[in-house]
Amino acid sequence: MTAPNRTFLFAPGDHARRAEKVLTAGADACILDLEDAVAISAKVAARALVNAALERPRTCRGFVRVNAFDTEFCPGDIQAVIGPRLDGLVLPKLEDPAQLIAVDWLISALERQLGLPHRGIEVMPIIETARGMAGLGALTTCAASLGGRVKRFSFGAGDYTLDLGITWDLAETVLEGAREKMVLHSRAAGLEAPIDTVWIELREMEAFAASCARGVSLGFQGKLCIHPDQVPVANAAYSPPEAEVARARRIIAAFAEAEAQGLASIQVEGRFVDYPIVDRAQRIVALAERIGLTPRA
Repeated sequence: MTAPNRTFLFAPGDHARRAEKVLTAGADACILDLEDAVAISAKVAARALVNAALERPRTCRGFVRVNAFDTEFCPGDIQAVIGPRLDGLVLPKLEDPAQLIAVDWLISALERQLGLPHRGIEVMPIIETARGMAGLGALTTCAASLGGRVKRFSFGAGDYTLDLGITWDLAETVLEGAREKMVLHSRAAGLEAPIDTVWIELREMEAFAASCARGVSLGFQGKLCIHPDQVPVANAAYSPPEAEVARARRIIAAFAEAEAQGLASIQVEGRFVDYPIVDRAQRIVALAERIGLTPRA
């Protein structure tokens, strides 16, 4: 069964203690960072520390964020970290389909060299520039053609708002259009729902919860996190409530009974139910099962 993608927790790749901590912090995946969290002078040395961290016991999938494609560090990062303990790479500041094709080619060559499954290591790009957002349709279309290498995209509001010169406030209204575009183009290309941006105001936990709720309502499936305290909040937000799961199960059961009698539109607890409503209910139950939620007896 496919694992859930509610939370991706970052840690600096050159900070051994923090890197070790994220491995068991309760996130669905950890991201050991070689990019923004690592000083330029420490980037090359951090690769060995990241590989060492990936060898440690963990309760989540292990990703590494490499440096952007147009930097001198990106090829070396990829060559250094590809291995059997790596689940995926996070590729920041994606702007051109050719970048994605080149990264896929390099990873494929390394997978063959190391005897790893073809395209078994996924790539999760981050859209975080004006150019990347403007070309999102072409980027997601290209990603969908790479045989499962890219399953989903993610959004990075920090660099995005910097690039556009706009103010990223607690309400996040300036992000609305970008978030909607991320969800729309991901769906149109046949990819999974995207992962929403990090939240940098660490003391503003109420606003963080509101940001998570907004991401859920817009169609994201999870959140990038930068502190362990954010993980339980985001996990809860991106998990269907128990009452919603129970209702979804009742809808599925009632509709199956009605369909067997030749009916395709019914009422369940005052809600009109037809095929789209049942499909949504099935998705809710499937997500609950992926997370490990089970109905109470």
